[in-house]
Amino acid sequence: MCTPQVPGTESAPVIACELGADQLGAQAERWVKLGRDAGLERVETQHGLRIRFRDDPAVEHELRLLVAIEGNCCSWARWEVHRDHGELVVDVSSTAEGAVALHAMFGSGGPAAGNGDGPRPLGNQD
Repeated sequence: MCTPQVPGTESAPVIACELGADQLGAQAERWVKLGRDAGLERVETQHGLRIRFRDDPAVEHELRLLVAIEGNCCSWARWEVHRDHGELVVDVSSTAEGAVALHAMFGSGGPAAGNGDGPRPLGNQD
Protein backbone atom coordinates (compact mmCIF):
# COMPACT_ATOMS: atom_id res chain seq x y z
CA MET A 1 0.00 0.00 0.00
CA CYS A 2 1.28 3.44 -0.86
CA THR A 3 0.92 6.09 1.85
CA PRO A 4 0.33 9.60 0.46
CA GLN A 5 2.96 12.16 1.40
CA VAL A 6 2.68 15.73 2.63
CA PRO A 7 4.14 17.98 -0.09
CA GLY A 8 7.69 19.02 0.82
CA THR A 9 8.03 16.34 3.51
CA GLU A 10 8.65 13.21 1.48
CA SER A 11 9.51 11.17 4.58
CA ALA A 12 6.46 12.15 6.66
CA PRO A 13 3.26 10.16 6.07
CA VAL A 14 -0.12 11.85 5.89
CA ILE A 15 -2.07 11.39 9.11
CA ALA A 16 -5.32 10.05 7.70
CA CYS A 17 -7.44 6.92 7.86
CA GLU A 18 -8.08 5.04 4.65
CA LEU A 19 -11.36 3.44 5.81
CA GLY A 20 -14.66 4.60 4.37
CA ALA A 21 -17.30 6.12 6.65
CA ASP A 22 -19.20 2.84 7.16
CA GLN A 23 -16.02 0.86 7.82
CA LEU A 24 -14.72 3.55 10.16
CA GLY A 25 -17.95 3.49 12.16
CA ALA A 26 -17.91 -0.30 12.42
CA GLN A 27 -14.25 -0.28 13.50
CA ALA A 28 -14.93 2.36 16.15
CA GLU A 29 -17.90 0.34 17.48
CA ARG A 30 -15.70 -2.77 17.77
CA TRP A 31 -13.06 -0.81 19.73
CA VAL A 32 -15.72 0.62 22.05
CA LYS A 33 -17.22 -2.82 22.68
CA LEU A 34 -13.81 -4.36 23.35
CA GLY A 35 -12.93 -1.51 25.69
CA ARG A 36 -16.22 -1.86 27.53
CA ASP A 37 -16.00 -5.66 27.80
CA ALA A 38 -12.28 -6.21 28.43
CA GLY A 39 -10.46 -2.89 28.66
CA LEU A 40 -8.41 -2.17 31.75
CA GLU A 41 -6.48 1.03 31.16
CA ARG A 42 -5.55 3.60 28.51
CA VAL A 43 -2.44 5.76 28.91
CA GLU A 44 -1.29 8.50 26.55
CA THR A 45 2.44 8.30 25.88
CA GLN A 46 4.74 10.83 24.27
CA HIS A 47 4.66 8.87 21.02
CA GLY A 48 1.10 7.52 21.12
CA LEU A 49 -0.85 5.19 23.41
CA ARG A 50 -0.64 2.12 25.59
CA ILE A 51 -3.97 0.33 26.04
CA ARG A 52 -4.33 -2.66 28.39
CA PHE A 53 -6.91 -5.43 28.11
CA ARG A 54 -7.87 -8.53 30.04
CA ASP A 55 -5.87 -11.54 28.78
CA ASP A 56 -8.42 -13.90 27.31
CA PRO A 57 -8.28 -15.88 24.03
CA ALA A 58 -11.44 -14.24 22.60
CA VAL A 59 -10.18 -10.78 23.58
CA GLU A 60 -6.80 -11.48 22.00
CA HIS A 61 -8.45 -12.67 18.79
CA GLU A 62 -10.60 -9.53 18.47
CA LEU A 63 -7.71 -7.28 19.46
CA ARG A 64 -5.40 -8.76 16.83
CA LEU A 65 -8.11 -8.38 14.17
CA LEU A 66 -8.65 -4.72 15.12
CA VAL A 67 -4.93 -3.98 15.15
CA ALA A 68 -4.46 -5.67 11.75
CA ILE A 69 -7.12 -3.38 10.28
CA GLU A 70 -5.57 -0.33 11.95
CA GLY A 71 -2.13 -1.29 10.65
CA ASN A 72 -3.50 -1.21 7.10
CA CYS A 73 -5.74 1.85 7.26
CA CYS A 74 -3.57 3.93 9.58
CA SER A 75 -0.13 2.85 8.44
CA TRP A 76 1.33 6.14 9.67
CA ALA A 77 1.35 4.57 13.15
CA ARG A 78 3.05 1.43 14.46
CA TRP A 79 0.58 -0.99 16.08
CA GLU A 80 1.84 -3.80 18.37
CA VAL A 81 0.08 -6.35 20.57
CA HIS A 82 1.98 -8.13 23.35
CA ARG A 83 1.56 -9.50 26.86
CA ASP A 84 2.75 -7.71 29.96
CA HIS A 85 2.17 -8.84 33.55
CA GLY A 86 -0.76 -11.09 32.63
CA GLU A 87 -2.51 -8.51 30.43
CA LEU A 88 -2.80 -7.93 26.70
CA VAL A 89 -1.24 -4.61 25.71
CA VAL A 90 -1.55 -2.55 22.55
CA ASP A 91 1.26 -0.07 22.04
CA VAL A 92 0.66 2.45 19.28
CA SER A 93 3.36 4.93 18.31
CA SER A 94 3.92 7.52 15.61
CA THR A 95 5.47 10.89 14.90
CA ALA A 96 4.57 13.88 17.08
CA GLU A 97 1.70 14.72 14.71
CA GLY A 98 0.60 11.11 14.69
CA ALA A 99 0.62 10.93 18.50
CA VAL A 100 -1.71 13.93 18.62
CA ALA A 101 -4.05 12.15 16.18
CA LEU A 102 -3.92 8.94 18.23
CA HIS A 103 -4.74 10.82 21.43
CA ALA A 104 -7.73 12.36 19.66
CA MET A 105 -8.83 9.05 18.09
CA PHE A 106 -8.77 7.21 21.41
CA GLY A 107 -9.51 10.19 23.64
CA SER A 108 -12.59 11.04 25.63
CA GLY A 109 -15.64 9.74 23.81
CA GLY A 110 -13.55 7.86 21.22
CA PRO A 111 -12.93 4.14 20.86
CA ALA A 112 -11.47 2.58 24.00
CA ALA A 113 -11.85 6.00 25.66
CA GLY A 114 -11.35 6.96 29.24
CA ASN A 115 -12.01 10.18 31.09
CA GLY A 116 -9.83 12.61 33.01
CA ASP A 117 -6.07 12.94 32.85
CA GLY A 118 -3.46 10.24 33.25
CA PRO A 119 -4.28 6.55 33.09
CA ARG A 120 -7.81 6.09 31.90
CA PRO A 121 -9.84 3.03 32.79
CA LEU A 122 -11.75 1.57 29.91
CA GLY A 123 -15.31 0.43 29.90
CA ASN A 124 -18.74 2.01 30.06
CA GLN A 125 -18.28 5.76 29.79
CA ASP A 126 -21.68 7.11 30.89
